[in-house]
Amino acid sequence: MHRGLHGRGALFDGEPAGLVPRLVGLRPYDHLSTEVEHPGELPVLVLAGGRGLGKSAVLAAAWAAYTEETRRDGTRRQTPLALLDCEEEQFAGPPHGESPESWSPVLQALLVLAEQLTAPVRPAGSITFPRLTAGLVAVRANDWGGSDSERIRREIVRILLLNEGGPRLSHFAGRWAAKVAAKVVAAASGQGPLVSAVVEATLEALSERFTHHREQRPSTWYRTYPNAGGNAERGLILLSGQFRAGATSREHAERHLVRALLADLTAAYRGPGAYLKRRGRPLVLLDNAGAGPGPGLLGAVLHDRAEGIADRVVWIATLRGTDHPALPDAARRGLPEVARRSGWQPGATPSSRALLVTLPPLSPDDTLHLVGAVCRDAEVPARLPHAVHRLTGGNPLGIVLLAASAARQPEEAVSLGRLLTAPAAGENEREEETGSGRPAYRALLDRLVPADRLDELTVLAAAHDHDSACALAAARLPDDFGPAGVRTLRARLAEEGMPDAPGHFVGDPFVRTLLLLRLHHHGADHEAWRRTHGTLIGHYTHAGDDPGAARLRLWHELALGDADGAVAYLRDGFAVLDTRVWLDVLRFVASAPYFHAHDAGGRDFAGHDDRRARTALGTTDADRLPPADADALLHLRTRRLLHAVWQLTDPLVLPDPKVGERLRFELQQLSELRPAGGSLLFEASRGWPGDALAGRPLRLPDDDRAGHRTGEA
Repeated sequence: MHRGLHGRGALFDGEPAGLVPRLVGLRPYDHLSTEVEHPGELPVLVLAGGRGLGKSAVLAAAWAAYTEETRRDGTRRQTPLALLDCEEEQFAGPPHGESPESWSPVLQALLVLAEQLTAPVRPAGSITFPRLTAGLVAVRANDWGGSDSERIRREIVRILLLNEGGPRLSHFAGRWAAKVAAKVVAAASGQGPLVSAVVEATLEALSERFTHHREQRPSTWYRTYPNAGGNAERGLILLSGQFRAGATSREHAERHLVRALLADLTAAYRGPGAYLKRRGRPLVLLDNAGAGPGPGLLGAVLHDRAEGIADRVVWIATLRGTDHPALPDAARRGLPEVARRSGWQPGATPSSRALLVTLPPLSPDDTLHLVGAVCRDAEVPARLPHAVHRLTGGNPLGIVLLAASAARQPEEAVSLGRLLTAPAAGENEREEETGSGRPAYRALLDRLVPADRLDELTVLAAAHDHDSACALAAARLPDDFGPAGVRTLRARLAEEGMPDAPGHFVGDPFVRTLLLLRLHHHGADHEAWRRTHGTLIGHYTHAGDDPGAARLRLWHELALGDADGAVAYLRDGFAVLDTRVWLDVLRFVASAPYFHAHDAGGRDFAGHDDRRARTALGTTDADRLPPADADALLHLRTRRLLHAVWQLTDPLVLPDPKVGERLRFELQQLSELRPAGGSLLFEASRGWPGDALAGRPLRLPDDDRAGHRTGEA
């Protein structure tokens, strides 16, 4: 498995080989040959999942697996290799001065991919791209009619360097390209048709460069272009014109350019001794392939393979989300299913050529090992890995950042809330020392939620459903963000792989916790926090006698530090509610976020003071006397129990073992007061403390069978 990458052995194991080495034909790191699973047609491997699940890390691992460090602090590749982030700025639009009629994200991506794929691979050397070069020059020639000959020369040289066949930074690199560029610039400056003159000069130069019959293909390969009539120059002119026309004509031209790249790569594996020199298949890695050039590149490969146009390239792409309607016939697998065999077989449609593998969250054991690896030189609490997994749900990005923060400042590792509000690990050294950098929760949110909707999500994270989200939008968000905006945002979260959770507008508990933390720290007096929860208290107060609305109102009251209503509800309901319902209400209400100690104006005066533990242990019993008309013993016991569950299940703190013992005691005592439901209360007293300390949800017998929590709306 990749060094430092946990929970992804199904992709990178060396023996027996994981999916990636079975596709490439080389074991990672030791680079020994391994049996390929698909000796004929290959699937396009698509790694899917929500934000933060490590899709980019998997591609980085694939890159590292097939490169090695050299003695001169460089790297050497073991197979042709390219990595592209389709969300990079260079694919957002044409550079300054270039016409969009002769530029596209796919065109730019093909140039960047080819530049990376030309890197030498021992003992085979470099791959050249004469077919792609001719096509790129023909398309770009549409934009070379101006007087900026220096810009034209730079562009031509960059494209022609794809055919140097040696180190790009060597002493001799670029001499041939510079000479040819001068000829092409001269041709472009002539009186004849621009594209025709440039194409003719380029084909002539490439033919002179590649005298070997196998490589002298640009002058013949484009003869088969539709309607070229066996004339390569005419084929390139048609390609250029269709690209310039845009729409579906451009898509056709782009597909042919992708085909040119793949034909050049395929040619490198043909001829005497090629398979002895080139042991592994070429590997192209596309991150965030739903953006920029990604759809065009993948669509071209899938369509060509469906039409029987074969290639040898291993394509691995990442896509955000899990549904992907553009790949309706893709073979879908969970990660464990591909550990030994993928079972993929192509169908009749282009999308059936894709193998879509969903990346799962990391397991508690994976989290334990990952935190241990990052914090190996720091003394951190033994319960930290369990708490990190409970908070993150196994999100690799969150685990790594929290572990790095704990390793950098182990004294703060007693509270995940403190780690998240401290400057993020990896900020520059001065910001870390002065505490002026982004807090860790903000660094995580920048990567886990859409940046253009962060403010709206920060408020809506407190909502439970569409109606409560609309109530918040009306009271706390701009006027143009109404019910339609709420629906659009929720649909967008679903498209990006955000899970749905009954009772919460933001389904992912980790993301929801980070958003609520941002809401809490928005302003020194926590006004945004108080107004947001106050809005929903009013919303559910007006809902009448609905029990679900009453419990949601208590949740928001508790979020503001007011436990009186929740204690009274649980105390009075103890004798009349079904025991399972009563425990479900307790679990749900106590899942409210904690508004730590503050003064009447909302300002912190003891940020590290957790009143819940003191209340749960009974040290504040004398400070808050029970109502005169209430059972005093039941009231105090319920109050202690509520605060114990509240502290133990808070994902931002480490569960207190003393509070766990108190939870056990209080539930046992309550089991004696309720004979009809005593067995369930007793089971909870035995299981809940262990669940909390291990970072698991508090469970009851038959929870899985019940399939829901009665306390949630």
